[in-house]
Amino acid sequence: MSARGEFSSRIGFVLAAAGSAVGLGNIWGFPTKVAENGGAAFVLMYLVMAFLLAYPVLMAELIIGRAKRANMIDALGSLSSSPVSQLAGKITGSIGLTTVVFILAFYSIVAGWMIAFFIDAATNMLGLNLPWLTTFSELRNLCFMIVFLALTGIVVSGGVSGGIERWSVRLMPTLFIIIVILIIYVSFQDGAMEGWKAYLVPDFSRVLDPGLLIDAMGQAFFSMSLGVGTMLVYGSYIRKEENLPKLGASVALVDIGVAVIAGMLIIPAMYVAANNGVQIFTESGALIQGDSLIFNVLPELFKTIEVVGYLVATAFFALMVIAALTSSISMLEVPVSYLVDNKGFTRNKASLVLTLSVMLISGVIVYNYDALFGLVITLTTEYSQPLLGFALCIFAGWVWRRNDILAELKNGNEQAEQGLFWKLWPWYVRFVCPVIIVSMFVKSLV
Repeated sequence: MSARGEFSSRIGFVLAAAGSAVGLGNIWGFPTKVAENGGAAFVLMYLVMAFLLAYPVLMAELIIGRAKRANMIDALGSLSSSPVSQLAGKITGSIGLTTVVFILAFYSIVAGWMIAFFIDAATNMLGLNLPWLTTFSELRNLCFMIVFLALTGIVVSGGVSGGIERWSVRLMPTLFIIIVILIIYVSFQDGAMEGWKAYLVPDFSRVLDPGLLIDAMGQAFFSMSLGVGTMLVYGSYIRKEENLPKLGASVALVDIGVAVIAGMLIIPAMYVAANNGVQIFTESGALIQGDSLIFNVLPELFKTIEVVGYLVATAFFALMVIAALTSSISMLEVPVSYLVDNKGFTRNKASLVLTLSVMLISGVIVYNYDALFGLVITLTTEYSQPLLGFALCIFAGWVWRRNDILAELKNGNEQAEQGLFWKLWPWYVRFVCPVIIVSMFVKSLV
C-alpha cells in the first residue's frame, strides 16, 4: 500500500464513490424534477444523459487520478510537459479546490438542519418538545453546522481505508435499507398510488422538450459530484489492477439507482401528504421542492401520522444526514489530499486545519445568510462546476497524450485497446462532452 493510502477493496471504493455522488440533491432534487418533467419520460432521459454525459466525465477524473496518484492541482498540472498546460492545470485545480470548499461551506449548513430535524423527531418520540431545533435561527444554524463538520473531519482524519472506506461501507448500506423500509411503509398509505402514477406513468410527448433535456443533463452531471476533484482524488486511491471502466460504471449505476429509488419514496410521500391535507403544490401549480419540501411538506406529513410519524420522521432525517455525510467526506478529502501531498501536512493536521477553515467560512455565511447563501450556491454549482467539467474534458481529450491514457487503462485490463470503451471514449470526451456541457451552461444562463 502506498503512503497516500488506497481503497482496500472494490466494494469499498464503489460505496465511497457512490456515497460522494449520493447527496441531498439526489434525495430532494431528482424526485421533484421527475414529477415536473413528465414522470417516466424524465427518468428515461436522465438515464440517457447519465451515461452520455456524466459517465465519460467521471471516467476522465478516475483515469487522471489513478495515473497521477495526486490531488487535483498536482494531477492536472502534470498531464503535459508544456509550461502553459502545466500552469493551466494548476489554475484549474486551484479553482476546483476552492469551489469544493465553498460547496462544503453551504452544504454543511443544510446538513446541520438535517441533524436538528433528526434530533427533533427522535426527542418527540420520547415526549419531549424542543421547538428551537426546527426554528430558523443563527445560533441553531451555527451549532449544528459545527457538529456536522466535526463529524466529517473525524471520518476524513481516519484516512482512506480506515476512515472514508470504513464508514462508507457502513453508511451506504444503511442508507439503502432506510430508503427501502420507508418506501414500503409510505406505499401502503392512502394517496400513495397517485404518487406512484405521477412518478412512473410516462408522458413521452415531453421526451424531447428542451427544458426537460436541460434538467436531465444538469441532474446527471451534478448528481455525480463531477468537476470539483472529488472523483479525481478518489481515483488516486484506486489500486492499479482494477478495471477502471467497469469500476466507473458501477459507481454510476449505484448513484443512478439511489436517485431513482429516492423518487420512489419522495413522490408517493408527497401525495400521501396531499391526501392528509398538506399543500404540495405551489400557486403556479408546480410541485413544492427543495427546502420547502424537506422542512415543511414532509414534516407536516409525519405529524399527520401521529405516533408512527415520529418514528418515520426519525428514519427519514437519519437518511438525510447519512446522504449528506457520505458526500461531505469526499468534499473535505479534496483539499486535505492537497495539504498532505503538496505541503507535507499529516492527515490529522490537514483535516483539523481545513475543518476549522470551512467552519469559519460557513459561520460567515450563517451570519450573512440572506446576502451570501444563495450567492455561494449559484456561483459554485451553476457557474463553477459546469466550467470545471468542461476543463476536465479538455485536459483528458486534448492535453493528455492518448498513449499515456491507454497505458493507464491497460494496468487493469491488458485488452483495453480492443474494448468498446477505448474505441469510443477518447473521441467522445474530446468532442461531444465539451459541446454538451457548454450548451447546457449557455442554456442555463439564458
